[in-house]
Amino acid sequence: MRRLWLIFAQTATISLAALFVIATLQPDLLPWRGSSVVTVKEAPSDGGAQKAGSFSSAAKKAMPSVVNIFTSKEIPAPQSPFMDDPLFRRFFGDRFDGEPQRASSLGSGVIVSTDGYILTNHHVVEAADEIEVALADGRKSSARIVGTDPDTDLAVLKIELKNLPAITLGHAEQLQVGDATLAIGNPFGVGQAVTMGIVSALGRSHLGINTFENFIQTDAAINPGNSGGALVDVSGNLIGINSAIYSRSGGSLGIGFAIPISLAKQVMEQIIHHGGVVRGWIGVEVQDITPELAETFKMRKTSGVMIAGVLRGGPADRAGVKPGDILLEISGKPVDDSTDMLNQVSSLAPGKVAALKILRNQTEAQLHVSIGKRPKARQNN
Repeated sequence: MRRLWLIFAQTATISLAALFVIATLQPDLLPWRGSSVVTVKEAPSDGGAQKAGSFSSAAKKAMPSVVNIFTSKEIPAPQSPFMDDPLFRRFFGDRFDGEPQRASSLGSGVIVSTDGYILTNHHVVEAADEIEVALADGRKSSARIVGTDPDTDLAVLKIELKNLPAITLGHAEQLQVGDATLAIGNPFGVGQAVTMGIVSALGRSHLGINTFENFIQTDAAINPGNSGGALVDVSGNLIGINSAIYSRSGGSLGIGFAIPISLAKQVMEQIIHHGGVVRGWIGVEVQDITPELAETFKMRKTSGVMIAGVLRGGPADRAGVKPGDILLEISGKPVDDSTDMLNQVSSLAPGKVAALKILRNQTEAQLHVSIGKRPKARQNN
């Protein structure tokens, strides 16, 4: 009996020792450990196929064409009126008569041609002394300004690099409210980023941002640094140049505006070929027809614009246009409002004679005006 007990004790001791070794070195071999493993389902690996609801292919197509723009300009050092006072200079030295300082800012741009042309905003490069462009592939280059158009807030830059990834231009005129969009740029200088939204509205105007406005409104986040970047469709084609945001805090509130690529392309081609944009002008200040004005002038419709002011010696003045006239048509085309009138006149070639249909003292009349050249916008220093 004692021998059997000895054999049992030795067997139990060896078994416990073996169990301890297995539990320490290979715990997964123990049967009761299997209950802690969670059974999950994993999606099959498809080698990078497009995921449902993903815009990665559009972003991958467009991102190489979007560049970061770094600008700097010289700011004169502050001058004190007391610098000629020897006593003042004795105590304060030359601290108020130092060297000029440099201010830097950032924005974005879009490579639209393999020849090195880049579209961006006028306000991004305005008054810049030096402009540096950083590509998504790591290359950097100094850039020169080919020309700018403050009236639409567009500018064209040129860099001298080879093998540039030019973006594909889309068709902004085919956009519809609700279409998905991607905004690509360099927000707050953190690096290139992509945000997604939809087209919230088309043809936005009367915002007081630019002289000529026909914005695409989107809720894709556009933040400081995104200006001049790309607004693309779900195929990665350029449909707009990001230009402005509506914000009380400086960050995105879901109301961003982009210049349609159809307008940007027209401006770019004129800048490249002519050095600037030439627009028609007649020298008047206009006001939209409100229901109250329509009632005052006994008009059945609120279309047209009221001439609020006429530049003395300007084209309209020479044609006989007077304040208080209601402009109804330009060369046979009805005028809807002040924005429509501005666009119609600006599209006319300087020197061309246009027929103006006006309403004066409740009587329609026709005047002929020789279109002038629109003066350049005054630059802010």
